[in-house]
Amino acid sequence: MSTRPLLLLDVDGPLNPFRAPFLRHRGYVTRRLRPANWSARQRPGSRRLRRGLKVRLHPGHGARLLTLPYELAWATTWQHQANEMIAPVIGLPGDLPVIEWPELFGRDPEGLYWKTRHVLAWAAGRPFVWVDDMVTDLDVRHVAAHHDAAALLLPVDARKGLRERDFAELERWALSL
Repeated sequence: MSTRPLLLLDVDGPLNPFRAPFLRHRGYVTRRLRPANWSARQRPGSRRLRRGLKVRLHPGHGARLLTLPYELAWATTWQHQANEMIAPVIGLPGDLPVIEWPELFGRDPEGLYWKTRHVLAWAAGRPFVWVDDMVTDLDVRHVAAHHDAAALLLPVDARKGLRERDFAELERWALSL
């Protein structure tokens, strides 16, 4: 087992700034992909399904992430398809560990983000950073109260994706351990 902290990555928001109305970020490429989870929610034969989901990715993000002192893993609804569809575009290995969600988009009885409890269970007491566009202060407080190791929940603006200051924060946090 690695002694490095975990870096748990969401795709939509941090790596795919899907809320950007007019993405002009330098270096991003656009792909039309058909992840199973998204495809299952589309009308069969629809134009949208035929075209695929527009995904914007930065081919340099993988190299940046690999230079950080973390063990990378996916914490995304893309699940194993992140290794197949996202990793090759951004330059990550196609065999990263994946958090498998027992239920997607479920409601939490305490109002937590539906991923939060599963992320804690998966981290199993290891230090971790979770990069996601949907984490809230409630999730931060829950993790602080229920996780014995160091943890950072890093919210990323889904209009901007991972930015230089986010990479700097990831490096700073890892070095502070």
